[in-house]
Amino acid sequence: MRLRLDREATFWGLVTPPSLWLVLFFFVPLVLIALISLRPDLRGGVLAAFPPTLDQYRTLFEKPAYLRLFATSVGIALAVAGVATALAFPIAYFLAFRAGRHAGLFLALLLIPFWTSFLLRVMAWKVMLGSNGVINSFLLYTGLAGEPVEFLLYNRFAVIITLVYVWIPFVSLPILAGLQRIDVTLFEAAADLGSTPARRFWRVVLPLSLPGVIAGFFTCFIPTVGEYVTPLLVGGSSGSMYGNLIQDFFTKAANWPLGAAMSLIMLLGTLAFVAVALRLIDPRRLAA
Repeated sequence: MRLRLDREATFWGLVTPPSLWLVLFFFVPLVLIALISLRPDLRGGVLAAFPPTLDQYRTLFEKPAYLRLFATSVGIALAVAGVATALAFPIAYFLAFRAGRHAGLFLALLLIPFWTSFLLRVMAWKVMLGSNGVINSFLLYTGLAGEPVEFLLYNRFAVIITLVYVWIPFVSLPILAGLQRIDVTLFEAAADLGSTPARRFWRVVLPLSLPGVIAGFFTCFIPTVGEYVTPLLVGGSSGSMYGNLIQDFFTKAANWPLGAAMSLIMLLGTLAFVAVALRLIDPRRLAA
């Protein structure tokens, strides 16, 4: 009896702090955003009584430009997640099967960028892609360009390049976890059956690592849809994303109800996309 009580106390002691944290810093703010989105305006303050209205959502659907920008942001997030996943897979494969006893060192080197500020890493790419940056200086020095190339910065191309760089280490980790679950004796069995290295990769490595690949892809995709810092710094007016529009409504326009409605539309749209994608892919079948 006492052992059962000790187990229950331990269980609730471990579950309660993260549950409270989740409620206070995720659920409560989400409810507040939902309530603000139903306000006609901010007269009287955020917590003042108000007649609920769907005017903000009606405004969103009456102006297709908002939804087009959301679709564009989803497309950018898909491109970033796809490229980052494709580039992160070889890194994770090397760490899992080729790095040997130096895997820990290489993993630490992969995580070194996390030790610096996110803004510094983004600004470094702004310096590299600028008119007087490293890339343009190299092109001018080698004679490959007669004048600085302008398309490298302040557009969606710059946003994608910068975000891919930022997310590669994050995407590598779940892929690495998936690869480390693979029993290396399967490679020997496949080789004994006459399978070539390429065939072993397509028939053994890739199918068994797909749950980690999918996890890495969505680890990058979900937050990238609402990204606003990177587009603000390297995208300029031509590289704006949906998150920049939300930020403008909360700061410059001081239209919190419309910004809150846009935030919920982004959240629900992203969750719907992920749910449909996971339904089609069925990671449980892949992990079996």
